[in-house]
Amino acid sequence: MDALARDYPTLLAEREPPCLSLYQPTHRTNPDRQQDRIRFRNLVRELEASLQQKYPKREIAPLLAPFHDLAEDTEFWNHAQDGLAVFGAPGLFKVYRLQRSVRELAIVAESFHTKPLMRIMQSGDRYHVLGIGRREMRLFEGDRYTLEEIEPAAGVPRTAGEVVGDQDTGPERSNRVYGSAGSQVTTSHGMDLRRAEMDNEADRFFRAVDAAVLTHHSQPTGKPLLLAALAEHHHRFRSISRNPHLLDEAIDVDVDAVPADELRARAWRIILPRYLARLDGLVERFGTAQARQAGSVDLADIAREAVNGRIETLLVEADREIPGRFDNATGAIEFAPLEAPGVDDLLDDIGEHVLRTGGEVVIVPAESMPSDTGLAAIYRH
Repeated sequence: MDALARDYPTLLAEREPPCLSLYQPTHRTNPDRQQDRIRFRNLVRELEASLQQKYPKREIAPLLAPFHDLAEDTEFWNHAQDGLAVFGAPGLFKVYRLQRSVRELAIVAESFHTKPLMRIMQSGDRYHVLGIGRREMRLFEGDRYTLEEIEPAAGVPRTAGEVVGDQDTGPERSNRVYGSAGSQVTTSHGMDLRRAEMDNEADRFFRAVDAAVLTHHSQPTGKPLLLAALAEHHHRFRSISRNPHLLDEAIDVDVDAVPADELRARAWRIILPRYLARLDGLVERFGTAQARQAGSVDLADIAREAVNGRIETLLVEADREIPGRFDNATGAIEFAPLEAPGVDDLLDDIGEHVLRTGGEVVIVPAESMPSDTGLAAIYRH
């Protein structure tokens, strides 16, 4: 399995075609899960049929070989989540389990079809939860529907032992804490020293976690961060934290003591007002920009401005597809059936180009879109 947050820029990069993109919903439990492999094989056959329209058999076989191997991996299919994304190209094969269900797609094109991933990576309702105590941390990522524990990036300490080392439990420590004669004064003094030492260790652990989460998770994704910890740890962590993505609101709970769905519900109650406010703000910004002729909903205009690097923010309607071809050099667009070779979703292609040129892409629910074209662009000044 591959790390989507780490690989996402790689998937956006230009590469040698053909680029194979496969998406399908999957299931966590039987009996629904038993059909997942059958549906996967059917989608692979669709990829093969599309490849046969343009490429010789000798080039098709190595491209599809890892897809066939995955279909036979029983262990993989026994640990499905809600969705699956698989990408193949010359010299590359990537597999991602997704927390969100996706629509079945099998596309062969000049670039990878990443719009379903943009729905995950660029969606305004995504957030992180940092569960932390004195000795351990856990990291979660979620949205309104799901909250899943994720593996922290390399360099993020999971335990205090990784930062401060193992506790000294030898005779010398015992003598320092309790006193050689066990006197009450010495014991009290020793306990005070040990408490101060424990506080210092917690500070070092919290500081290391805060810095690493900021570097490896918050800055690359821009997602808001919720603190979930016992009340006694809130002030200590906040006094240390330098993460601007850390929200003022927090969840007063030990994450080991509550079910994941309860943690998700408590997190979403905090995130929802921010999410709605952000959508309202984006729509208002677009309206102002359009009135000043610094925004557009016209696909052809937006495609040209994307190539020119003029798009600051692009709103893309969720679950909308407009099949066609997008010229990365000129921005010209051509409408065509999705099943034809070299055809992808225009909204996907334009969104990818905006990301490559440093713009922001936000996937917006249909009911919140300020246009009926699938796109709304705010241009740079």
